[in-house]
Amino acid sequence: MDNRKNNKGVVGKAGRKSKAEEMKLIELLNTHIDKDKVILKLKQFIDEDNLKALEIYLAYMYGKPKETKDVTITSEQPLFDL
Repeated sequence: MDNRKNNKGVVGKAGRKSKAEEMKLIELLNTHIDKDKVILKLKQFIDEDNLKALEIYLAYMYGKPKETKDVTITSEQPLFDL
C-alpha cells in the first residue's frame, strides 16, 4: 500500500479563509480608508471612461450578481440514429 490515507497535508494552512475572517479584514481596512478620496478617484476614472475600475470596486464591495441560465428543451432527441 502507498499509505495515502495517512497523508493529511498541512493542517490549517490550506483553503480559503472563513467568511468571518474576511469580514473582519474588510472592516479593519474600511477604518483606514478615506471613502471620500476613493469616491473622488472613482469619479476621476469614470470621467476618463475607465469603467473597469468602477466594475472592480463594485464587485469587491457588493459582490457579483448570480448568473442564471434558462434552458428549455422542446422535444427529446435520440442519442443515436438507428
